[in-house]
Amino acid sequence: MHTVLSACAEVEMIPPFVVARARELGLGMIAITDHNTAENVEAVMQAAEGKDLVVLPGMEVQSREEVHLLCLFDDLETVLDWQDDVYAHLPPLRNREEVFGAQFVVDATGEFVRYNERLLLTSTSMSVEEIAEGVIARHGICIPAHVDRPSFSLLAALGFVPEGLDFPALELSRQGDVDDICRRFPSVMGHTFISSGDAHRLEEMRDRTIVTIASPTIQEIEMALRGQQGRRVRILSGKPTS
Repeated sequence: MHTVLSACAEVEMIPPFVVARARELGLGMIAITDHNTAENVEAVMQAAEGKDLVVLPGMEVQSREEVHLLCLFDDLETVLDWQDDVYAHLPPLRNREEVFGAQFVVDATGEFVRYNERLLLTSTSMSVEEIAEGVIARHGICIPAHVDRPSFSLLAALGFVPEGLDFPALELSRQGDVDDICRRFPSVMGHTFISSGDAHRLEEMRDRTIVTIASPTIQEIEMALRGQQGRRVRILSGKPTS
């Protein structure tokens, strides 16, 4: 999900509200994946302390092919190291708030700290392959985002999953359907799917994906995505909770 650091997110996406909505939905784990940045991850992690909610540090990186990729890590230090790399591959442009919206860095209570003045809603100069390799080198998980969408997705841009890229899963949007995507793109059959809210507002948060793991770590999650040692992933059928 996104926070107010993503210019396309609503102002309600501040740490305490995100955490409260996650608990209302009965979620045990969420991932914060703002566009090309992780500067609000720590605030959400702090807001979730003592709330029986795991917050995965992450980012949604846009490749030079205009493909969105979810990048998930175990700890704050690693995602911030990855952020340095991503920032180095962004064009040296300032955000145009009047066009794209404001990019707010906030604290755990949701109070304003500063603006992020980089243009974040844009492509990096890294390819899909380079992003995946950078995430794997940091022992993270890289998952192509909302592959069923007609824009900013791996299948929309390339039409297939590139050979040699062993993604542990593909993400569907909150209304995505596994049977439909397999019918339209037969090459994705056999892949593991997850379904996320990609939430830019609280009402878009979802509880569709069940992950059976021993502990909420990247290693365990990847084992579940690959169906190893009794770990598994299941997308709930029926209409998602609204």
